[in-house]
Amino acid sequence: MKVVILAGGLGSRLSEETVSRPKPMVEISNKPIIWHIMNIYSYYGFNEFIICCGYKGHIIKEYFLNYSLYNSNVEIDLETNKLMMLKNQTEKWKIKLIDTGKKSNTGGRIKRIEEYLTKSEPFFLTYGDGLANINLNELLQNHIDSKKKATVTAVRPLGRFGSMTIDDEMNVTSFKEKQDFQNSRINGGFFVLNFDVLNYIEDDYTIFEKEPLENLSKDKQLNAYIHNGFWHPMDTLRDKIFLENLYNSNKAKWKLWKD
Repeated sequence: MKVVILAGGLGSRLSEETVSRPKPMVEISNKPIIWHIMNIYSYYGFNEFIICCGYKGHIIKEYFLNYSLYNSNVEIDLETNKLMMLKNQTEKWKIKLIDTGKKSNTGGRIKRIEEYLTKSEPFFLTYGDGLANINLNELLQNHIDSKKKATVTAVRPLGRFGSMTIDDEMNVTSFKEKQDFQNSRINGGFFVLNFDVLNYIEDDYTIFEKEPLENLSKDKQLNAYIHNGFWHPMDTLRDKIFLENLYNSNKAKWKLWKD
């Protein structure tokens, strides 16, 4: 089952870091946040990734192209120009890095990777800047049981996001982005989507969190998976520092894997 990661935005609210690299490459304890996200999925056995690149996407490509070099001890023979990996850290990941345009919105990026998805199976979708300790097997089963076209992980707001209304049968009955409501749930990313959700996306300019999710909600095809555990995005420098402090103090609840 494929995991799609949106990694092409400008990350303008984290400009202190993103002036020189895309936000998914901003590091938490010397590892890009996208590496942390991929390890969450890999912990549950999902190792096939499609990364939707855009702004400074070449930096993401170069990182994974040289992944073994960056994460291994090496011996270099300058006379023969030979390289030997002395201690090679490898992952089971299979990664497609797709250029989805520098100016595409989130919906447009998903639409652009249509040819790499499988029509007969759902796929995971998440943002390249959010961490959580979500049980992905439960999320997937929840989606299958719902028989809906899309499932969104519903988390507690941090006070600066939009909200969604959920009925007793876990249908998302309204989806409003960037509005402040107390005692509500918000879009925490970590979606499961059926292939035909792409029919709700018009073009590069479509913002997935607006018309597609709102129309899925109107059609009663947007299911909510309630997550009460840890969730935190990395939108600002303050968020980065907060997440890094958690990791360095062994309090990173999203770290399910062992080093």
